[in-house]
Amino acid sequence: MKAQDYIDMENQYGAHNYKPLDVVLNRGEGVYVWDVDGNRYMDCLSAYSAVNQGHCQPRILAALTEQAKKLTLTSRAFRNDQLAHLYKELCELTNSHKVLPMNSGAEAVETAIKAVRKWGYQEKGVPENRAEIIVARNNFHGRTITIVSFSTDPTSTTGFGPFTPGFKIVEFGDAAALEAAITENTVGVMLEPIQGEAGVVIPPAGYLQKVRDICTKKDIVLVLDEIQTGLGRTGKLLAEEHEAIEADLTLIGKALSGGFYPVSAVLSNTEVLGVLKPGEHGSTFGGNPLACAVAREAMAVLVEEKLIENAAAMGERFMDGLRSIANPKIKEVRGRGLLLGVEFHKDAGGARQYCEKLKTAGLLCKETHETIIRFAPPLVITAEQVDCALDRIKPILCK
Repeated sequence: MKAQDYIDMENQYGAHNYKPLDVVLNRGEGVYVWDVDGNRYMDCLSAYSAVNQGHCQPRILAALTEQAKKLTLTSRAFRNDQLAHLYKELCELTNSHKVLPMNSGAEAVETAIKAVRKWGYQEKGVPENRAEIIVARNNFHGRTITIVSFSTDPTSTTGFGPFTPGFKIVEFGDAAALEAAITENTVGVMLEPIQGEAGVVIPPAGYLQKVRDICTKKDIVLVLDEIQTGLGRTGKLLAEEHEAIEADLTLIGKALSGGFYPVSAVLSNTEVLGVLKPGEHGSTFGGNPLACAVAREAMAVLVEEKLIENAAAMGERFMDGLRSIANPKIKEVRGRGLLLGVEFHKDAGGARQYCEKLKTAGLLCKETHETIIRFAPPLVITAEQVDCALDRIKPILCK
């Protein structure tokens, strides 16, 4: 079959809830992917940061296949020999007390909402069904009904109501506005340290520290959604480390499996996750032995192969190159580590046109919010590969 045959079949039989670039991929290795026609591309999206360790990372593949031969699923009705190790290793690596494993990022977010609400009722004394969680404008935490209930993106909300109550929205980066929104019923604050889907929006320096202080003073749970920003993407294990803070709940996913298997987790202090009792929350696949074995090796690869440090160094090199592009249509270049965004002025004709041209030049990336290109290659990228990417990017973005 040719590429257009796949595209036609997909359009005929699949729901049209995505608008992908018209490239049909069938193989990946490291920072590269190949299409069905044999063309090679540099992947500068990393499956929205799910393949931080690179495509088909050999060590993670070996862990997957070895575990798949032995035991894949028990449900949580029984114990398995991988879960306890994952708990211990994640807690030691992230300075957490407790872990609750799930499958998708959205499930981790939903888990956090449930735990924080119950903590508010049981420990803080908030009246039943009155709990409030403060979130930020332009957030992206997932696609479930409850999660889109506090989205400010019309594409995520139009036609999907009625929505779940219990959320307040404030401006991202404005600690004073957040503090002013707090009431006696506020149980939590949930933020992305960097808003990825909004276009790599970085808050003002000191913002997260102020939020941490406010939450501590007001006895409010701070939840940081690090599903995209965590696990090395920003040049630190967790993006919260850039401001030397610790959340009460940290949500991780995506690269927790290196792209091999859906795995997510809620990392917590004992107090918050301690409110959940048997039967109150769970998942048939959450914490299964295959997921645990894959996640354990994915984390080991990040640390032992120094991918976090590489993200910091290569991110600086990539950022310098992007900022050297002289084009008055570019409004701003911003980012941290290997999470970088190039924003164009609204009259520049949109970012999609540049993504299409970059695809033709052998580099895959994706626009967000129409005017922004996000560059987020796997953390295994080398200096030579960064320079090669920039050699392709500059002539296209200069025009």
